[in-house]
Amino acid sequence: MGPLTGLKIIEFAGLGPAPYCCMLLSDMGAEVVTIDRKAPGWKPAQAEDGNRFNIWNRGRKSVAMNLKADGAVETCLKLIETADALVEGFRPGVMERLGLGPDACLAVNPKLVYGRMTGWGQTGPLSPAAGHDINYIALTGALHSIGRAGEKPVPPLNLVGDFGGGSLFLGLGLVAALLEARNSGKGQVVDAAMTDGAASLMTMPYGLRAAGVMSDARGANLLDGGAYFYDSYETADGKWVAIGALEPQFYALLREKAGLTDAIWDHQMEPQNWPALKEKLSDVFKTKTRDEWCALMEGSDVCFAPVLSMEEAPLHPHNVARGAFMDVDGVIQPAPAPRFSRTPGAVQGPPPATGADTERILKEGGLSEKEIETLKESQTI
Repeated sequence: MGPLTGLKIIEFAGLGPAPYCCMLLSDMGAEVVTIDRKAPGWKPAQAEDGNRFNIWNRGRKSVAMNLKADGAVETCLKLIETADALVEGFRPGVMERLGLGPDACLAVNPKLVYGRMTGWGQTGPLSPAAGHDINYIALTGALHSIGRAGEKPVPPLNLVGDFGGGSLFLGLGLVAALLEARNSGKGQVVDAAMTDGAASLMTMPYGLRAAGVMSDARGANLLDGGAYFYDSYETADGKWVAIGALEPQFYALLREKAGLTDAIWDHQMEPQNWPALKEKLSDVFKTKTRDEWCALMEGSDVCFAPVLSMEEAPLHPHNVARGAFMDVDGVIQPAPAPRFSRTPGAVQGPPPATGADTERILKEGGLSEKEIETLKESQTI
């Protein structure tokens, strides 16, 4: 009953950002049919082991198909005829060479929203090149800005390029284009590049830099670990806590609870003092365990949180109360987000075994028993 219930999306199986985007759409109620790749001689059992851990593929139906075999393109176009959107994450030109580019798909379904997920985008001198999250965020200024003073840039997992700059912008673009198509009756191509999205995520830092309040130096600014009142600190038991006491009233409460009574703490916004005060605050936090600091500060306006591992996070009382994590097929994973008051999202099921829904989806798409048998005989499905 999610807000996207009734939408049908055809996904051509790929890696990372496109599947995660489709997971979000599925969690919100969309029907996502994944065209998984079938190599010659492939059998379903070969691809089933371990699928349940690919939680970014949850909530799908899977059709296994050799896209280069006879009848594959025609079969895909048959499914696309009744779809609202298509998602693909190949390099530019791959879908066109297969015969499934935007022109071919929009010819059979003029209202189709055609979502394309790439690192560099469909155009530009780097568009044909391979790359990964670290390369895309390097090009935008994001990677340069993340890291400790005097040290090399630190990759923030693959959250900023792949998922933040890629998946979320593709999802927003798809939903926006779907809304427009309802009014115009016309589909269009959504070109979601991780470089574009990651650059957009840097909007605030670029604004702060233009205003002269953020420099290009790593670890020297308000939000990059340069400020002693916005950083993580080791505790007596070797664990960590995070402090974000930016505003004066929150900083005053930090001082009160941490016993920072000396006059040296009076001048919060003087960057020349930050390195020395950070060393002093580090010593303060090492006087108590993480649990002791939690008992003193958690839930207060200090802007405090324990730094939890992935094992610990699902067990924290706040996450438990909100149901932020859930168990699907024995795998602990994040629950659907965001929350909707009237049409809540839900996980539609664990990641499917590859090809588990092939015949059913083809029948629903209008293919006859004879046509399906022909596709089997040619090893297309």
